[in-house]
Amino acid sequence: MKHLQEGTRIAGTAVPVFSLRSKGSFGVGDFGDLKKMIDWVALTNQKILQILPINDTTSTHTWTDSYPYSCISIYALHPQYCDLRQLPRLTDAKEQAKFDKLQAKLNALPQIDYEAVNNAKIDYLLKIYAQEGKGVISSEEFKTFVSQESTWLEPYGRFCLDHDTYPTKDVNFIYFIQFILDKQMRGAHEYAKSKGVMLKGDIPIGVSRYGCDAQAEPRYFNMNGQAGAPPDNFSVNGQNWGFPTYNWDEMLKDGCQWWIRRFQNMAKYFDAYRIDHVLGFFRIWEIPTHAVHGLLGQFSPALAMSKQEIEGYGLWLDENFMTKPFIADWIIDRFFPGKQDYVKQTFLRWAHDDIWDMKEEFDTQRKVEAWYNAQADKDTEELKQLRDGLYSLISNVLFVRDHKHPELFHPRIAVQLDPVYETLWQHDKDNFNRLYNDYYYRRNNQFWYEEAMKKLPVLVDATDMLVCAEDLGMVPDCVPWVMNQLQILSLEIQSMPKDSSVKFGVIQNNPWRSVCTISSHDSATMRMWWDEDYPTAQEYFNNVLGYSGPAPHPMPSWLADDIVMRHLQCPSALCIITLQDWLAGSDALRLPDANAERINIPANPKHYWRYRMHLNLEDLIAADGFNEKLRGMIKGAWR
Repeated sequence: MKHLQEGTRIAGTAVPVFSLRSKGSFGVGDFGDLKKMIDWVALTNQKILQILPINDTTSTHTWTDSYPYSCISIYALHPQYCDLRQLPRLTDAKEQAKFDKLQAKLNALPQIDYEAVNNAKIDYLLKIYAQEGKGVISSEEFKTFVSQESTWLEPYGRFCLDHDTYPTKDVNFIYFIQFILDKQMRGAHEYAKSKGVMLKGDIPIGVSRYGCDAQAEPRYFNMNGQAGAPPDNFSVNGQNWGFPTYNWDEMLKDGCQWWIRRFQNMAKYFDAYRIDHVLGFFRIWEIPTHAVHGLLGQFSPALAMSKQEIEGYGLWLDENFMTKPFIADWIIDRFFPGKQDYVKQTFLRWAHDDIWDMKEEFDTQRKVEAWYNAQADKDTEELKQLRDGLYSLISNVLFVRDHKHPELFHPRIAVQLDPVYETLWQHDKDNFNRLYNDYYYRRNNQFWYEEAMKKLPVLVDATDMLVCAEDLGMVPDCVPWVMNQLQILSLEIQSMPKDSSVKFGVIQNNPWRSVCTISSHDSATMRMWWDEDYPTAQEYFNNVLGYSGPAPHPMPSWLADDIVMRHLQCPSALCIITLQDWLAGSDALRLPDANAERINIPANPKHYWRYRMHLNLEDLIAADGFNEKLRGMIKGAWR
């Protein structure tokens, strides 16, 4: 399955497991619901089902653990996905009745109550363990599981005990949960294969800084760095995911065994996988731990610039001016209107003339963050604006020093939008921009190609799974070189074209070796996107779809079907549509409030991942007219 037969074109659906809803689920989608979703995919002649990461993210026991891309273990599965219907019922009738009542209550909610769901499931599993555990842990099947998975299971068990992940000090209970989850997920995978449906998993680029993996094998991680992304359409300040960056020098010493084990573990459950942020295998956006947002980051590894190289561009490097925050009276006036005196007295110290420095107790964004968090009225808009203004002062630098070699420099990303850039004479701006473009778009191409080819070939060869990758963002020219060489499927989204000279991608020009989609868990759904920017929707309606007249708002179902059909007809080997975008073509089935369809807001690192489909899978499967329409569309597109 590693390589599709040339010319193969199939359709599929993308949906997080947690978003599934059935009449018997416990307030969150589970591995039993996954089987029902497979039934619907097969019923509509789709051949692939894509899900988000399913690993354990339990860290704080709060809703912030709902973020599926911050796992505490790259092996352990999340207990919330346990299908309680596949377990024995409690022999205590009153206790069982209590859980039945709670199940009905949680399952009726429009969104996931993460904390209530997970507390309830752990409580039920504890009671089942007390009732059935002795027999299970003495079984040969359980002993075999523990023996085969001991490499990761034992450190995970110790981690959970040390961090009070579960309300018990019995490590066998932790193994018991993972045994059940493994059995249920393997069962779902086998069921999918019996239905002719490929399961596609998701491998996050990062792991939790405070998780089992970083604790068990710290040599593989750089705890002084934070992984993230440079500024993009999702966030003008870049994204800070908080994950430690990888120590690739150490990983390459043993042939990337950590990654090989990770990929091979995925192969137990999936036929294909998506590499989240594949650019991280070329270079990662590494942010120092003293920074909050992503503007002070740098690509790592990267060929940083010496002072002589910078001056070779005709730009004299004044380190005091160009690498320290430039804070002048006019900048303070711009950032803090009406609060200039307070800001100067509280956070700044006078340097000379009209120039100021940050006081030592506020000279990093983390220090400002700590001050902000200590304020009683921190949730006021006024205080947030003050905090963000201080963050902007601190990132107002033209160059950042290399993390490993402080005598070398990187041009600060997107600095052309900041005041320090305004201070340059025009010829210095021209020289800086020439340097900037060479650095970000040409200088590192061959170097990053070689970096990726040290890592990705061995990982692609580690399993027989079909390899797909999310290759969006600030994509260097060397990325398609590597992906074509290794036959990795790219991701193509029409509203996020890789060609910067066009506003919308031409989907009929998609390469065959690609995954085509309309939206993703990180973006607005098709209906949301349509109403976010009327002029953009109008341009798409007239110039891409070829319709005349004003674009209809909100998006009518016939138009949603038209857009989906055009994507189905494109050359991409895989056309994977989100469940929300499939449902957009049915007035009867789609969610009335399009804004409630959003799964994630990437610019918000504290987003609550709680979207659930609003109708039961049983009702979706019974929607004969809708399902017949989808079968016709897929057949008509020769998928």
